[in-house]
Amino acid sequence: MADSPTTSGHSEPLAVDISNDAVSERATWSGKLAFVLAGAASAVGLGNLWRYPSLAAKYGGGAFVLTYIILVLILGLTYMITEIGIGRRTKLSGISAFTRMAADTGHKGAGWKAVGLFEIIVPCIIGPYYCVIGGWILKYMVGYALGAADEIAGTSYFTSFITSDSEPVAWTLLFCGITMLVIILGVNQGIEKLNKYAMPALLVLAIAIAVYAIATLPDAGAGVAYFLIPKASDFSVMTVVAAAGQMFYSLSLAMGIMITYGSYMKRSEHLASSAGWICLFDTVIAVLAGLMVVPATYSFGGVEATKQAGAGLMFQTLPQVFDTMPLSSLVGFLYFALVFFAALTSSVSIIEAVVSGIDDASHVGRRKSVRIVGIALIVLALLPTLGYSVLSWVHFPIGSADMTILDFADFISNSVIMPALALVVSILVGWVIKPGYIVEEVEADGTRFALRKVYVFLLKFVVPILLGVVLVSSILNSVGVISI
Repeated sequence: MADSPTTSGHSEPLAVDISNDAVSERATWSGKLAFVLAGAASAVGLGNLWRYPSLAAKYGGGAFVLTYIILVLILGLTYMITEIGIGRRTKLSGISAFTRMAADTGHKGAGWKAVGLFEIIVPCIIGPYYCVIGGWILKYMVGYALGAADEIAGTSYFTSFITSDSEPVAWTLLFCGITMLVIILGVNQGIEKLNKYAMPALLVLAIAIAVYAIATLPDAGAGVAYFLIPKASDFSVMTVVAAAGQMFYSLSLAMGIMITYGSYMKRSEHLASSAGWICLFDTVIAVLAGLMVVPATYSFGGVEATKQAGAGLMFQTLPQVFDTMPLSSLVGFLYFALVFFAALTSSVSIIEAVVSGIDDASHVGRRKSVRIVGIALIVLALLPTLGYSVLSWVHFPIGSADMTILDFADFISNSVIMPALALVVSILVGWVIKPGYIVEEVEADGTRFALRKVYVFLLKFVVPILLGVVLVSSILNSVGVISI
């Protein structure tokens, strides 16, 4: 960047007043490691463990993996630095950060409040149905712990469970309760301590299951080769589009989470390197998830068995694969324990973004905000939970799809609001606020942002174009016009 890192083209950096009471009392991470683990815990979720392997199988195996890694390094890191920078500089969560950022740089208008509102709408939509899936995971984890591997592998087990009137409700409420318990304990005693133990456990379990699957299943080596070795013939435009979409979803971007977690980050910590470690951890887990799933399903039914995305892969195909393995109950338990850790840490980050947002906007205090969100979470989570039983008559016809409540919530948040919001934010920061606002924050610890020119170019030109493609392709895919 030719000019010095300033905001809105000013010759001198803007001094940001962050001395208000809300900021002075705001919790902070105990250090860089705590922040990196929290960010990685948020990013590592169900998208890594069921969506990533199926997309990799569908779009060229190694070609997809290589494309994904390149996009994370160039574009995912750029947007993550932006969101963390917004949070740390404003010391506010997503709902209030944009209004504050506009005021800092002399901009006015209701549009800034609207952007902040959508930053909290996304986790409000995702949080409830995430807890529903978390309840399913708990059900399977306990089932494997009780030695019910054969029963779980049955073709009707999953359908019978989710269509029950009462059992899914109980498991959903249990997962909601665990999530809220962590949040009640606070940033340091709750979220930070959970991530301190859950993330290393998640990494160890992922490595162990991947090694065991590869070592014990026939033809697993061929699955590993397909997943890791890129071939030029497997590259396509859709490989790039699918990898780009997965990257933004997987890294927990455009959900208000990284802004919220960034607001708890000390200004003495190196922002850019922290963002880099989060991206690295998330990518490692995604690749390990692929090494768990792709070789196993490749051995079970070839590449086609892995292309089944979502619940079908995790709750139907994989239990059948585990049933063919030695120690199937143990393997199934460890796998769903891994998925539980990933789902819980992500769920906590999603709901924390809402709690922090309500506290920042209303100033009612964290305890009251937690109670409000907890009650709302339980009520809203019941809707997608019952969407397969007493509310199964509720459907949303979108294009060629006939969506359940959960499917529609996933579609409207992941395929519409998130890429659209990310596009708007990249344009606002890149062209209205100017990238210098973030560059100043990256350099707040006294170190020079060596890649600032690259960052500015990517934020202003490359990221908006890519997000526009992701937005259009996501919508077309969800309504059945194209297949991703």
